[in-house]
Amino acid sequence: MNEILEAWKRVDRNKVAAIMSVIPGLGHLYKHHYLAGFGILIFGNILIGFVAVLLVFGTFGLSLILVPAAWLAGIAYSAYMASDEHGMHPWLHVWEYHWADFFHRNKKA
Repeated sequence: MNEILEAWKRVDRNKVAAIMSVIPGLGHLYKHHYLAGFGILIFGNILIGFVAVLLVFGTFGLSLILVPAAWLAGIAYSAYMASDEHGMHPWLHVWEYHWADFFHRNKKA
């Protein structure tokens, strides 16, 4: 089990985020960009589905393939390039965070 945990610590989080973007928004959530992730997951996917359906008659159905494919590629690239905020939120990792360091850092001398 320790080997699996050590291997997971060395994994490239950018590539994992891009792969998780098969469902658009999950890669952003994985990299702790919550507002963008939930926005893409809820509103972005609904909007892109609506746009693809609207373009069906003008593109002879090709928009049902090309528009979502371009959307997935763009979201995967965005998740890959997003900064990794893992560990930046102490309230999410309370078991790892050294609260004494947090309070000493914010103390005014």
